[in-house]
Amino acid sequence: MTTAVVTITRDRDAHLHRQRRGLAAAPPDLHVIVGMGAAPRLDDVPGAPATSTLLLPVHRGGLPLAAARNLGAAAALGAGADLLVFLDVDCIPDPRLLPRYAAAAAATPEPALLCGPVAHLPPPPPGGYPDGGLAALAPPHPARPAPPDGEIVADDRFALFWSLSFAVTARTWSALGGFCEEYRGYGGEDTDFAETAAARGAGLYWVGGADAYHQHHAAARTDPARIAEIVRNARLFRHRWGWWPMEGWLTELAAAGAVTFDPAAGVLALRTAPPPALRTPTRGLPGR
Repeated sequence: MTTAVVTITRDRDAHLHRQRRGLAAAPPDLHVIVGMGAAPRLDDVPGAPATSTLLLPVHRGGLPLAAARNLGAAAALGAGADLLVFLDVDCIPDPRLLPRYAAAAAATPEPALLCGPVAHLPPPPPGGYPDGGLAALAPPHPARPAPPDGEIVADDRFALFWSLSFAVTARTWSALGGFCEEYRGYGGEDTDFAETAAARGAGLYWVGGADAYHQHHAAARTDPARIAEIVRNARLFRHRWGWWPMEGWLTELAAAGAVTFDPAAGVLALRTAPPPALRTPTRGLPGR
């Protein structure tokens, strides 16, 4: 099975470098990197996989996350990939991640979304994160299943899907049609992708051992520049699917005075003068 990792990025060169070092421990056949608005810097990484770098222009309205993933997938499929593994630029893969995804792809009926556990790392120590032993620094996110290594757990809670780390076969990608490119900027496009998968009869599976370690950074939803994007994308999602995504996030933003949110009344509006900074929320059940 020919495997391609797809990573989209913007101004995350240091995080991307650590991801590439992680992939060197168990490399895929191809690593497709899509730079949004700027080409990423690729320093030498011994043992890193063959790399294809693409550039996608950025226009008004936020980063084209959905379009960038679609572009990366098209390039991977054009290179003959049978399995597409989407890995957020902030994620460092465990050496078992790719072989566990490949085994799950062979063991589950198509179409299927395959999701691995993700642990959110604390801020890096002096000298940066170590090349090994990341599992000891943080447990997997508590709001999502984390099966034991080698186990595959079916789930019907498609709202738990996230794009930090997931895999699909070429056949599943074709059946789902990729991400909806009406979404621009932060939030909602991955939940939309999962709803499309559910509507088309796909299965959702959590893959034990396909772990990824998310490098620390400030929560994007606390950035005032992202709030308008979240509001616009949440409205688009509700128009397409009839319910509010990211409800936990929207509730947090409403409590902070950044938005007006009344889900029962169907009201979501950006406040005219949002606060200059928002408190970073504690971790809990995500709203996505």
